[in-house]
Amino acid sequence: MRVLNFGSLNIDYVYPVDHIILPGETEPAGEVTENCGGKGLNQSIALAKAGVEVCHAGLVGEEGDVLIDKCREHGVKTDLIRKIPGRSGHTIIQVDRDGQNSILLFGGANRKITKEYVDHVLSSFEKDDLLILQNEINLMDYIVDEAYGKGMKVIMNPSPFDDSLKQVDMSKVTLFFLNEIEGSQMTGEKEPDLILKTLHRLYPGAKVVLTLGGDGAVYSDGEVRYRQGIFKVKAVDTTAAGDTFTGYFVASMVEGMSIPKGLELAARASSITVTRPGATDSIPFRREVEGTV
Repeated sequence: MRVLNFGSLNIDYVYPVDHIILPGETEPAGEVTENCGGKGLNQSIALAKAGVEVCHAGLVGEEGDVLIDKCREHGVKTDLIRKIPGRSGHTIIQVDRDGQNSILLFGGANRKITKEYVDHVLSSFEKDDLLILQNEINLMDYIVDEAYGKGMKVIMNPSPFDDSLKQVDMSKVTLFFLNEIEGSQMTGEKEPDLILKTLHRLYPGAKVVLTLGGDGAVYSDGEVRYRQGIFKVKAVDTTAAGDTFTGYFVASMVEGMSIPKGLELAARASSITVTRPGATDSIPFRREVEGTV
């Protein structure tokens, strides 16, 4: 079983602020840091730090060498990443004194994927290989259709949730990773139990991992549910917490761990991530996570 992450690669510009800026408000930022990020890159690095061999596919712009180098630094396979003319994807991130964030996303190269490139990437993979997706790239509908046609198992984090996902045949997804907001956007429901019930009614073949912030996370396959609480820590920056959870849980799947053990591993890893600033650099290595047990 091989793992392919077809996803975004961003340069994050992070501004620490007293509070998230309100409409019409101006607030000074004392500093700015430049980090490598993007949900795709974050999840690939989380997988690699968890000990899984992962191939990343995606596009970067002319200043994107730093993103490729960051992947290689942590053992992510980069043979399928391409550089194209123009700007890489980037974000403007506000992080408040409690570690909460607000993110403005510019797609850049991430939104310039072509069908020819998709076909080239998927030609290297086969039945039962894992494909991980997030909604920070274009042609999601085509990628899902083509991967499903090859018999790959599609794992989707529908974030950010927007109208482009209406074109995606979600019945072809094997496993959803989503938070309460995305769950509500997909189902129209607010309560976690109703979100899960509706998702299983709409997509009866899919498994779901629903993250619930301070209430932890829940896994459901329509028949059984497993819940996982959080490990309480002092949050500094929550930017890559969800991506860390996703990467470590997928790693547990690849290793054949039980669902409860996989949820615990992912929660422990995520709890370390939020104690550190930044995105990729905040994601812990497996030895650090296991050292907390």
